[in-house]
Amino acid sequence: MTDKTPWSLRSLNGPSPIELAMMLLSLLSVIIVLVMTFGRLDSETYRLLFFIDTSVCLIFMANFFVGLFRARNKMFYLRHHWIDFIASIPAIEALRIARVFQILRVIRLIRMSSSLLLPLIKQRKQATLASLLVAMVTILTFASVIILIVESGTEGANIETAEQAIWWALVTISTVGYGDYYPVSTAGHIIGGIVIVSGVSFFGVISGYMASVFVAPDEAERQERQDAHKAEIKSESELELTLARMEESQKQIEENQAKMLLQISELKQVLENKKS
Repeated sequence: MTDKTPWSLRSLNGPSPIELAMMLLSLLSVIIVLVMTFGRLDSETYRLLFFIDTSVCLIFMANFFVGLFRARNKMFYLRHHWIDFIASIPAIEALRIARVFQILRVIRLIRMSSSLLLPLIKQRKQATLASLLVAMVTILTFASVIILIVESGTEGANIETAEQAIWWALVTISTVGYGDYYPVSTAGHIIGGIVIVSGVSFFGVISGYMASVFVAPDEAERQERQDAHKAEIKSESELELTLARMEESQKQIEENQAKMLLQISELKQVLENKKS
């Protein structure tokens, strides 16, 4: 999700959290494509990886069009991000290798930036959302692939297809646990336990993020009130200082008037003495 800051300024500030998330997803996608291309996979595992990669492609395409919609200069954005659109086209393996260029571009931004943590600190909400997206895709990918490999061929197993593996991973990470599909092997039970713990942590972070979204306006309003109060105190201090200066000036004027009256009386006295 590209912001409206010019490219040159964004390069100096480093990549945004969403750009870092897209880089990590690109890396994951490239690994999936390499495994699909050179790995010896059974048909169901291949279909599972294909489904996952297609989902990642949809995320890339959504990010591209959101960035295009938010960009001030559409042609400038297209000139610098056309490779992202090509890399987001699913079902064409040759084009997916183009995601390597997306990874290289973000790495270049990281090298050009003075600090990588600074954009993450400044954009905490976006960083949280980006990390949740990467965590969700990563957990679903590894959980579904590993459980399909582990359970495939096990006696009494009911997770034997790509759709069943994805559904089991999604239900387990959400801690719903319908029980229609479940692992039967010891290794599958261990994987399920890890996914459940990851899901609890994952949705705990989501709850915290949603709470921050609703609490943030109150905090902003409170900060605005504090700033207004500080400005009021500052104006009162300046007013008191001005009044003090005015009082000091008034005293000085009164002293000068007293001196002038004294000099006038002395002059009158001198004139009277001369007349007499």
